[in-house]
Amino acid sequence: MAAAQAGNSQAYEQLLRELDAWLRRFYARRLPNAAADDARQDALLAVHAKRHTYAPSRAFGAWVMAIARYKWIDHIRNASRNAALALDDEIAVEDHGEPAINAAAVDELLGQLNPAQASVIRLVKLKGLSVARASGATGQSVALVKVNIHRGLKKLAALVACDVLSRNERSPALPASATQVAQQSKSSR
Repeated sequence: MAAAQAGNSQAYEQLLRELDAWLRRFYARRLPNAAADDARQDALLAVHAKRHTYAPSRAFGAWVMAIARYKWIDHIRNASRNAALALDDEIAVEDHGEPAINAAAVDELLGQLNPAQASVIRLVKLKGLSVARASGATGQSVALVKVNIHRGLKKLAALVACDVLSRNERSPALPASATQVAQQSKSSR
């Protein structure tokens, strides 16, 4: 290294060849093949870039060993930061289909109500507001909020019952009592 610092290019080439062989062995025992090759190249580049910092009065082996060790630690840190986790073939994914369908069905049903009834049902029954807060939010009196909730829920129950009955009428394998209930419901409409 002292000769290379003095400008002897042949000495520098010989130094790099010997360092290359030594670094191959050094990293082969410490890192996987691909990482060992990368670390070796990084160490050679560091030796080249820092060659002016070497003091000929000090031991060359300790100087090179420090560079090799730091590059080894850098590669271990990078590997731990970028470590890939093996994923299971079956990753549990929560199914949000049913809640989305239920929310759409509730919106459709609420759309069939009087807007004043639908708004207070949304506020009190779905969002959990108190009757007093729903009254303030809608401008309805507390008594009117209670009446609209009661009438709206009653109408929703009737809509759901009619929907269930109409589905049952289309089903060929209904018990006789269900068919009779469906016919009675039709005649009362």
